[in-house]
Amino acid sequence: MPLPLPSDYIRTKLVVRVRAVFNDTASGEKPVPPSDDALFAKDSPIRLVHADAVSMMIGGIRSLLLQMLHPHALQGVLDHSNFREDMHGRLRRTAKFIAVTTFGHKDEAEKVIDRVNRIHAAVAGTLSDGTPYSAQNPRTLAWVHVAEATSFLDAYLQYVRPRMSLADQDEYFRQFAVIARKLGAEPVPESKRAADALMREFRTELRPSAEARQVADLVLTQRPEGTPPGVQQMLGTAAVDMLPAYARSMLGLSSPGITAIPAKLAARTAGRTLRWAFRQG
Repeated sequence: MPLPLPSDYIRTKLVVRVRAVFNDTASGEKPVPPSDDALFAKDSPIRLVHADAVSMMIGGIRSLLLQMLHPHALQGVLDHSNFREDMHGRLRRTAKFIAVTTFGHKDEAEKVIDRVNRIHAAVAGTLSDGTPYSAQNPRTLAWVHVAEATSFLDAYLQYVRPRMSLADQDEYFRQFAVIARKLGAEPVPESKRAADALMREFRTELRPSAEARQVADLVLTQRPEGTPPGVQQMLGTAAVDMLPAYARSMLGLSSPGITAIPAKLAARTAGRTLRWAFRQG
């Protein structure tokens, strides 16, 4: 029997380490097995975008930073989340939701969507000025969705496939809209042009705050368990570099400028390495 190649050993080690970051292996949690009977077809734009680990992490950090600028989304997190004590757990749960709804069997996708809808039903309260908020508010859900969708796709375009056709980009938004509407979001963009327009429309509803800056600091400085030293800084720098200037200003963050170059180079290298490890074309 031939001995395993060194490259196969390295692949296995990398895959195990990455899966441990996204899955609570201590409690028996396992990666989501891709299904041929998922909500979306194999090799369709949403599955290609959501399959790339590094660009999804960069996009995920960017989307969280953006989401916290909406007072209703921020207050819901402050009042109903233990993110301060378990930031890694929150990120894992978000990643698991994306994985199941994108790659899992459609029945499992519907189950996790129903579970999130039940959780959202209990998330409500008032802002400091007495304005009521609810996680079931279609417009708040629309902001969370468009911040995620634009961030995931922008990171994919920058770090994986810069020549992705506009038709495929539009299809990505159409596919992701399926999940957003099942969660109750409205309006939901179904093209890149519509997504960009909705992002501009939301500008008037965003607010800077000390609380948003505190959440941003936690997102950018907490290192998930199992993550190698330096990786969180690389991902965070790349995410901040991708933020619109108005968002950085609201969050009290400086533009990385030329200091982002090493982080971006490292992100591209890490992305290529993980695509090699997971045998992604």
